[in-house]
Amino acid sequence: MSFQAVIFDMDGVLVDTEHFYYKRRETYLASRGISIDHLPPAYFIGGNMKQVWENILGDSYDKFDVPQLQADYVVYKEKNPLPYRQLAFPHVSHVLQGLKEKGYILGLASSSVKKDIERALEELEITSYFDVVLSGEEFEESKPHPEIYQAACRELQVDPQKTLIIEDSEKGIQAGVHAGAEVWAIRDYRFGLDQSRASRTIDHLGQILPLLETL
Repeated sequence: MSFQAVIFDMDGVLVDTEHFYYKRRETYLASRGISIDHLPPAYFIGGNMKQVWENILGDSYDKFDVPQLQADYVVYKEKNPLPYRQLAFPHVSHVLQGLKEKGYILGLASSSVKKDIERALEELEITSYFDVVLSGEEFEESKPHPEIYQAACRELQVDPQKTLIIEDSEKGIQAGVHAGAEVWAIRDYRFGLDQSRASRTIDHLGQILPLLETL
């Protein structure tokens, strides 16, 4: 199969952020007397905080002002930003440049908020490589719903069947598959993610270009 477009997730694909996210979330919630010890780190990967408050709080959900918790968490995140440059995976710029040189249309579709996505791309100096950048906050449904990938394909004006998606999380893989695209997963060695629905697993981004040349 020959692809026309490649769409990337961001967290766990371009930047190794998942551990940082977990510890930041854990620290913030602990300051409010809330524990997440009952949820494995993998539970949070590929989603966003708005999706998971009920599972975090459980039977205590009605005792909290959840919108205020979310708003305060946003402020806490802004005061404790991710060091994206330090967390970037190897090969990111090389792979993106190589794909553009070979004529692929590139997109980014992340569950992160738009402000964080834009800051990450700016810090890594890779904004110009992407023809479309979408954030999960722009959509009613979050991954594993395919809405964000369907929208990315529409904006890129490419058939999903001619689209390759690079993901890592179970939610993201499901979203890509349900959108009708082929999905390759960055192999997970830490969180026990179920990546079985991906068409292929790769160890790092540097494998993408050589593999595409064999198709």
